[in-house]
Amino acid sequence: MGDYESVPDEQNLYEELYRVHHARVVQLCRLWLNDLHEAEEVAQEVFLKLLQASKANDRSFAWKAWLTRVALNACRDRRRSSWWKWWREKPMDFEEAHIPSRNPTPEEETVSREEREHIWHFFRALSVRQQEVFALRYVEEWSVEEVAQMLELTPGSVKRHLFRAVRHLRKSLGGRR
Repeated sequence: MGDYESVPDEQNLYEELYRVHHARVVQLCRLWLNDLHEAEEVAQEVFLKLLQASKANDRSFAWKAWLTRVALNACRDRRRSSWWKWWREKPMDFEEAHIPSRNPTPEEETVSREEREHIWHFFRALSVRQQEVFALRYVEEWSVEEVAQMLELTPGSVKRHLFRAVRHLRKSLGGRR
């Protein structure tokens, strides 16, 4: 009977983790893969692994870090695969997800969309490592030490990648404003 009672706890843990982290994982995968559909597929793989891992670990496990690491590795695997390289050779425009907000004027919406496209273009020009470091530090708001541990880098290396990424983005965006 003990096994029967643990199943609902495992299911509740998985459902709670899915609810809390799904949007975040998809967003990270989208940043790293530049494709919403690919990001959703990778996120499904991540949460399948979560389902399996949640059976072996309890609530006190560091799930946020674990999910981020699994998502990062899954995105890296996807980028390394031969079909992904073939697929990415085709030019693809960034498709902004619709995020509800106050109702902007058509002019504000056009300027905002154009600005996001420029920022996205400049972000894509960063090296893959710089994209990873930048997303973990400034999107996920992890400390330099946490990013270093996640990516198995030294804090100095993380700072160097951040410096170069921020310098590139500032230089690129500075010419537009």
